[in-house]
Amino acid sequence: MSEPFDKLAWDDLRLIKAVAEARGLPAAAAQIGVNHSTVFRRLKQIEDLLGIMLFERHRTGYTATAAGEEIVALAERLDEEIKTVTRKLAGRGASPAGELRVTTNDSLLIYLLTPLFARFRETCPDLRLDIVVSNQALNLSKRDADVAIRATDRPPENLVGRRMARIAWALYGRTGEPVDIERIHERNWVSLGDNLAALQAVRHVNEHVPPERIAYKVNSVLGLAEAVEAGLGIGHLPCFIADAMPALARLAPPEPAFAADLWLLTHPDLRHAPRVRVFSDFLGVELARRRDLIEGRRPISLAS
Repeated sequence: MSEPFDKLAWDDLRLIKAVAEARGLPAAAAQIGVNHSTVFRRLKQIEDLLGIMLFERHRTGYTATAAGEEIVALAERLDEEIKTVTRKLAGRGASPAGELRVTTNDSLLIYLLTPLFARFRETCPDLRLDIVVSNQALNLSKRDADVAIRATDRPPENLVGRRMARIAWALYGRTGEPVDIERIHERNWVSLGDNLAALQAVRHVNEHVPPERIAYKVNSVLGLAEAVEAGLGIGHLPCFIADAMPALARLAPPEPAFAADLWLLTHPDLRHAPRVRVFSDFLGVELARRRDLIEGRRPISLAS
């Protein structure tokens, strides 16, 4: 590279990348934690130093020029390499201490994982847990989380982990309510919302239950369980949730087609990190003890 490019620092590249992503100075300033005037002044200094325009200024925002796009691409490559090195160094900790960020969804957290996390903290008090509740797949490559606990049959190919169990689903209603299995689709039903229409249980309801009998939809499994408990209708639920609710009873055996794998996932660079390894080993043992609950293997008590 020529001398002007040799004078570019990583902070300069971060600034250029931020402006390109934000397409404006105020949002770019907020992204990198400086004020608007600093970004304006430094960007002009960089362009003067290089002798080229990196951005075209429009009323609608900043657009990278061809030269700017090359600098942004360089910044993105360096950013990814820095993150990779950071992950590898984070994986070389000498002992299971520090912070471990775990992402999972609300139903797994409340009905299954919180007591296990409490026991883990008793075992490893030097490890602090930062739990991120989300139904979206966080980017473990960017350290949004260290470990993901997910119900999925298609774990991301860029992650590694172990399959813990197969989450069973069955049809539930309120305990003690009379049920005629032959006329089950004439009952009021509750179901998950259209945003979860890809789930087999939701597809089954949409395909087999008359629309006028679907009395209630909610985009939360926890909300669905409460709806069945409140008498809004019958519905399919994960067995580990519904079997823990005394007011609910199974109306049919678990449906294998509705089941999903429970995975514990992490980034390959972190799989041997002491904090990740001890956490994974602990959960592996504890979830194995609860496998019958998760997989719905218990005597079925049909509502009469």
